[in-house]
Amino acid sequence: MCGICGIIGKTEEKEQVLKGMMKAIEHRGPDGSESYIARKAALGFQRLSIIDLDTGMQPMFNEDGSKVLVFNGEIYNYWILKDLLVQKGHRFRTTSDSEILLHGYEEFGQELLGRLRGMFSFAVWDEQKGELFAARDFFGIKPFYYAVIGGTLVFASEIKSILAYPGYERRMNEEALEQYLSFQYSVLPETFFKGIYQLLPGHYLTYKDHMLQIVRYFKPSLKPDGQESCRKMIKDVEDMMRLSVRRHLVSDVEVGSFLSGGVDSGLIAAIAGCVKTFTVGFSDEGALYDETGDARKLADTLHLENSCKFIGKEEFEQAVPEVLYYLDEPSGDASAVALYFLAKEASKEVKVVLSGEGSDEIFGGYNIYREPEMLRFIDWLPRSLRCWVAKQARHLPKQMKGRGYLMRAALPVRERYIGNACIFREEEKVRLLKGEVTRTAKELLSDTYDEVGHLSASEQMQSVDLRYWLPGDILQKADRMSMAHSLELRVPFLDWDVFQMARKLPCRMKLGGHTTKYILRRAAAFYLPKPASAKKKLGFPVPIRNWLKEDGWYERVKEAFTGESAQTFFCTDYLVELLDEHRADRADNSRKIWTVYVFLLWYKIFFESQGNIDYNRKRTYRARG
Repeated sequence: MCGICGIIGKTEEKEQVLKGMMKAIEHRGPDGSESYIARKAALGFQRLSIIDLDTGMQPMFNEDGSKVLVFNGEIYNYWILKDLLVQKGHRFRTTSDSEILLHGYEEFGQELLGRLRGMFSFAVWDEQKGELFAARDFFGIKPFYYAVIGGTLVFASEIKSILAYPGYERRMNEEALEQYLSFQYSVLPETFFKGIYQLLPGHYLTYKDHMLQIVRYFKPSLKPDGQESCRKMIKDVEDMMRLSVRRHLVSDVEVGSFLSGGVDSGLIAAIAGCVKTFTVGFSDEGALYDETGDARKLADTLHLENSCKFIGKEEFEQAVPEVLYYLDEPSGDASAVALYFLAKEASKEVKVVLSGEGSDEIFGGYNIYREPEMLRFIDWLPRSLRCWVAKQARHLPKQMKGRGYLMRAALPVRERYIGNACIFREEEKVRLLKGEVTRTAKELLSDTYDEVGHLSASEQMQSVDLRYWLPGDILQKADRMSMAHSLELRVPFLDWDVFQMARKLPCRMKLGGHTTKYILRRAAAFYLPKPASAKKKLGFPVPIRNWLKEDGWYERVKEAFTGESAQTFFCTDYLVELLDEHRADRADNSRKIWTVYVFLLWYKIFFESQGNIDYNRKRTYRARG
């Protein structure tokens, strides 16, 4: 796991510029740094040593020095590919997984991508052709950003590295804000920074003679097949997870595991047998916000060590600016802060951890996926009557149980579901934003829904999450929060072979037995006690809904909501109304409030103080008095 960056084109003082870009992502690879400087290209590398500790440094060259590689990630089947490439005449100088990408691209070109098993973003510069080839992994586990600035292509593992390029003029992309208010994360190819783009998951790019071409080589699609028996699929899930976890344990340093006490992390830890596991909870907030007890019990059962970190309110709040700095873009997912602390604790003892990201998206783990089945009790009514009921339900008190159920029952799935988070509805965004809304969330997802319309409603929801929520929220925060502490995070559920098996599962094997992840839970029961294999998903529950009602938090958020930055983008009277309504217990507006609040904090960090995190820490502490 490392940080990469590069400049393709003529740039004055290229070496000094590259050093600044590398410095911005030093946290991704504190074990060493190297660079390659040529007339038309400059590549930078920050190393976190995991495999081949002695000789795996980059940039890495092929036999004649005509091709140069920088790579971020891990390739778990590299020994198999290496044997194949040696048979074809390639000579290897190292035992690292990085070198197979270099020779593999020489041999297979873009077809190499389909042979890889792992997580990756990498770039190969061909000096003879004057061409860059860069690719991002199937699901978006590892990041890759790029911008074309004055005829020069600039790329990096994180946006802050591109911000360090002197030719970039920092401007905010207001369309990204529009969509963020719906999704709670950055969902567009163009980031919050105008002109800086993410290379989407399952895509590669080429750049030659000022021509940029982007190609999609993989799309995560579901193909349910109900021919296999439940017993057979349980065995397949068990076999594939054992294989995947074994692959993900390949390392020359110790590997640990996150542990929540639930089925995902529990199954991984049980199969891996990692001695050290790590958990977080919140101090004095009750059982709803504390999974440490369940994790400790499970660790004892599996004979594993478990380190617990308890997060207090003040500690949580103080960390938010730093979390936003490492995220690069705003995220309304408060669990990113909890993950920040979890990664920090793990990094004190290990350099690599296994984690359960991806399980819910491929095995059907979110409770919302059961909604179509629950809505069938009202689905028999004529649509006109359902619409009338939904319209009346809007006038009921916001806290009234069943109000949301009635409002959603009138709508087809493509009109009611944009992912696990739906923060502001379109009419609320119109009321909130000072600028005009240019595209609705429904319009953004229309092509995806057209593609998956043949699937069941639950599987359409799952498909949306695979393509948007998983890379945009889950994997983005997993990468940034782990790399903030120079910790490599690996995700065994997002293995190619696991996905190829899971995509064939029919709905009854994902959402059967009045639960979620039915088939995974059945397979996990061979390794875990029933409380763990059957545990309801909590995620990283964070008690911000309670904290926002307290005087100190309320006053600080209100100050932000009425400040100059807020007045630039929002109708601040509406923001204060949401805040007061929440404090008075007339509605739970915590997610709306938090989503806007962290955007305003992010804006101060990256636009008002130009990314100077130390400055923002001082401001935060002063604000607390």
